[in-house]
Amino acid sequence: MEDSSTAKNEVIKAIDLEKIYRLGKIEYPALRGVNITIKQGDFLAIVGPSGSGKSTLLNLFGALDKPTRGSVLIDGVDISTLDTDGLAILRNRKLGFVFQTFNLLTYLNAFQNVEVPLVAAGAPSLERIKKAKDTLARVGLEGFEKNRPTELSGGQQQRVAIARALINDPKIILADEPTGNLDSESSRNLMDVFHGLNSESGVTIIMVTHNLELTNYCNRVVMVRDGLIEREVNNIA
Repeated sequence: MEDSSTAKNEVIKAIDLEKIYRLGKIEYPALRGVNITIKQGDFLAIVGPSGSGKSTLLNLFGALDKPTRGSVLIDGVDISTLDTDGLAILRNRKLGFVFQTFNLLTYLNAFQNVEVPLVAAGAPSLERIKKAKDTLARVGLEGFEKNRPTELSGGQQQRVAIARALINDPKIILADEPTGNLDSESSRNLMDVFHGLNSESGVTIIMVTHNLELTNYCNRVVMVRDGLIEREVNNIA
């Protein structure tokens, strides 16, 4: 029988997870039966060659796609049982997303981009102002509130994206190739931000990356190949 305290620390659990994409009569299996448990406070890297299924796995964790078979549990809840509103609440309250392409709104400044999730959640104006300013400062962007994305470097834009992901105090950040469009120095700075969030605030971070150097920041590294977890390495802090 599973220890209740252990189960309580499980933020994501994948059970026999399969995903098959179909084009006409042709099937393309992206995941072939993945089982993994991610605990609160993990900093997990998912690595593997192109087409291995790593981004598909991240999308399923984020409820951005549905599995063909199997289950994803977040805080013990099978997310396939949630309706559209329930999934939206889950994404808004428990998950933060960081993408390679930043996905910022170019007609909004940094402050406005960061407060978007709070606007969607219906937060009062004064709360939005304070949290947006505090969160931008948290990622080292104090004084850049009024800059639009085109007035920021790639590294700064990604920090805005991280601040936006953090604004609702999520338990989990899902990052898909977050350094893919950054130079080496900006990549290191970004990973320092992630490391601080993980070690100081206990935020669980799940990151897909092709850059093996970045796995030095992580306490767990999962290697995916042909839709299966090939092996896992636990890094010693």
